[in-house]
Amino acid sequence: MSVQSPSTDVIAVDTRNRPCRDSAGRLVFRPGGHGALLENMNKLDADLIFVKNIDNIVPASHLEKILPYKKLLGGLALHIREEIFAFLRKMEKGELSRNEIDAIADYCRNKINIVFESDFRGLSARQKRERIFSYLNRPLRVCAMVRNAGEPGGAPFWIQEKNKMQSLQIVESAHVNKTLPSQLSLWSQASYFNPVDMVCCTKNYRGEKFDLKNYVNEDAYLITIKTEKGRQIKAQEMPGLWNGSMARWNTIFVEFPLKVFNPVKTVDDLLRSQHQASKKYCRLK
Repeated sequence: MSVQSPSTDVIAVDTRNRPCRDSAGRLVFRPGGHGALLENMNKLDADLIFVKNIDNIVPASHLEKILPYKKLLGGLALHIREEIFAFLRKMEKGELSRNEIDAIADYCRNKINIVFESDFRGLSARQKRERIFSYLNRPLRVCAMVRNAGEPGGAPFWIQEKNKMQSLQIVESAHVNKTLPSQLSLWSQASYFNPVDMVCCTKNYRGEKFDLKNYVNEDAYLITIKTEKGRQIKAQEMPGLWNGSMARWNTIFVEFPLKVFNPVKTVDDLLRSQHQASKKYCRLK
């Protein structure tokens, strides 16, 4: 079992940004959020890593409805990964015509959702090959998305970065500046929802592990308000595992039916029909 390292905890501060201390005068630390689990993922040695939220669970009687979609997600990740690896090996050899390079660029745009810089069309064939190589030689994630049914959580969006580039990201409500009507309007119109059900490919075409810390958007941290022993404190959370921590990954979103998402956010959610065990599994011996 892998657990979140205490070394990723962050000092809490009060509302005046002064470090908080407990009754013994010791500094108060808070867990750094699920983005801290990137350290755990970085230590895994696996071709495929399945990531799923712990609160998206069903009784054993419902697994037969869910597992085919899990296999589908893994199969698609393997298929895309092998296509990317084939392109990278070709580009490494350098034996590509301009038409072949343009075809790979189209694949990047249409299949991997890569948006190239405005100067891309004017580059030489060699420069294009190098640019494409740098984009394809990254970790890959294939993420399930479901129709937005009003559950609390993140959503898929196209994001405009500081450098005016666009990228596909999973956005949480805390990332949205709700004082801006334009952002609030876009957020409220989200038609899809992130159930946190994804497959990650964290090795390159040579079988070497990526250092996942190289693909984080460090600016995507969050400041949250918490209560600690009756006092209000502020806590910094690292860029979320499937948010800023994977911001520089190649990303593919796949629409799945709502039946793959069975959240348990509160005790009341256990009363939903999908969380009721069938008689077959309730029989006492």
